[in-house]
Amino acid sequence: MKSAEIKEKFLGFFAFQGHAIIPSASLIPENDPTVLFTTAGMHPLVPYLLGEKHSQGKRLVNSQRCVRTGDLNEIGDAWHMTYFEMLGNWSLGDYWKKETIKWAWEFLTQELKINDQELEITCFAGDEDAPRDEEAAEIWRSLGINNLKFLGKEDNWWGPAGKTGPCGPDTEIFWQGVEIWNLVFMEYHKTQEGKFEARKQKNVDTGMGLARITALLNGKKSVYDTDIYFKGIKTREQRIVADHVLAATEIIKDGVSPGKVEQGYVLRKLLRRALKYNQDLVSIAKNFTPEEKILKTIKSEQDKFNQALNRGLKELERGKKTPFDLYQGFGLSLETIKKYTSVDEAEFNKKLSEHQEKSRTATQGRFKAGLADQSRETTKLHTATHLLQQALKDVLGNHVSQAGSNITSERLRFDFTHQKKLTPEELSQVEKIVNQKIKEKLPVSKNIAGEISHYHIGDYSREKCAGPHVKNTGELSGFKILKEESSSYGVRRIKAILE
Repeated sequence: MKSAEIKEKFLGFFAFQGHAIIPSASLIPENDPTVLFTTAGMHPLVPYLLGEKHSQGKRLVNSQRCVRTGDLNEIGDAWHMTYFEMLGNWSLGDYWKKETIKWAWEFLTQELKINDQELEITCFAGDEDAPRDEEAAEIWRSLGINNLKFLGKEDNWWGPAGKTGPCGPDTEIFWQGVEIWNLVFMEYHKTQEGKFEARKQKNVDTGMGLARITALLNGKKSVYDTDIYFKGIKTREQRIVADHVLAATEIIKDGVSPGKVEQGYVLRKLLRRALKYNQDLVSIAKNFTPEEKILKTIKSEQDKFNQALNRGLKELERGKKTPFDLYQGFGLSLETIKKYTSVDEAEFNKKLSEHQEKSRTATQGRFKAGLADQSRETTKLHTATHLLQQALKDVLGNHVSQAGSNITSERLRFDFTHQKKLTPEELSQVEKIVNQKIKEKLPVSKNIAGEISHYHIGDYSREKCAGPHVKNTGELSGFKILKEESSSYGVRRIKAILE
């Protein structure tokens, strides 16, 4: 069975159960700094999981494009991928565990013709925060499934995404020893004090990897043997190259260019890891896309890498670079570096641990804000970001568009498309416009057009968004730009605060 057929069956099955089919969101989260990429179907739906009304109703289904980079060292085995599609269905305060489990069972056994006695199920074992999920287990038993295990939070609990927010037990479905579907029941809210309180709006969030289920249904031993990839992928190295190039083509498709920070840095790292094993990534990329722009981007990065590597090796010979510099700056593995120079592995591993700790701390910092953070300060800065974007268009031109944002309770950071550094006069003018709109006390209203939510700030700004907003710009204080700098090629960055 082809992957496209499985996807069509999934969407059609849940559409028949009253779910609205919604499109996949971009891989680059809009107005959400909690993650660099969309890593699951629930991320674009956070505002609705928190209680905001979705224009398509309370039952939703889609196939979401995702990128996860937390398991890069696992890439090359049978089941891990950087880029994948996640099939998911959601209930926003509508149906609950009985319908969720019953429909999952029906889809697997009736639509995909899987023998239900081959399924293995895990449920939450319970702890001091929440009781054992006997409700889910009993529903499985009523369907004739008795191969059940109860596991702790590490295995059968989801969330919250940040320090606080929706969370709850999940029940996971395994087939042939592989996890194929996770059904999450968001029935709790974790507070700032660390307490788990029952939620008024109970949500369902499920996720099933399209590549995994495609491989298993077709009797394949790995996701790399499915029609999602191309034929001839045999070795671990070939899997890594195919995985990283597919992920790169999808990331570039959504507007990211290789760079030194955030999404651009991840894209560059993926391409450079692939270059360890194959020097012609363009030929690999043609298996996934015919788009010349994407292929040119990959070719350009490939050329830059080879040029930079040659410079790095020369500086290594002169003592201006260390082996760890080659690892961090050029994406070379320790094994590759050893081909060029001797390495003090104890010192190398020490620096690697320090680097990984910094990365871990930075990643955790991303979870302190985002769409799940609805604090008063963050809400104000989120609204100010809309004013900033329109003011930039007023001063610089309509070519300005958002290229990323990061909002915490202390400041906003806004990336936008523009080729040149802003002059002091341009920055002053932008700042002045934003403060003028604050003084005008413009009303902020939400409008829904089809599937999209737009926020209007008077007659001045209209932006697609699902984040938190104030009711009136008069609630904001003085807007001040702290810094303007380059983010990546063709993208500028502004950091600002409300005084």
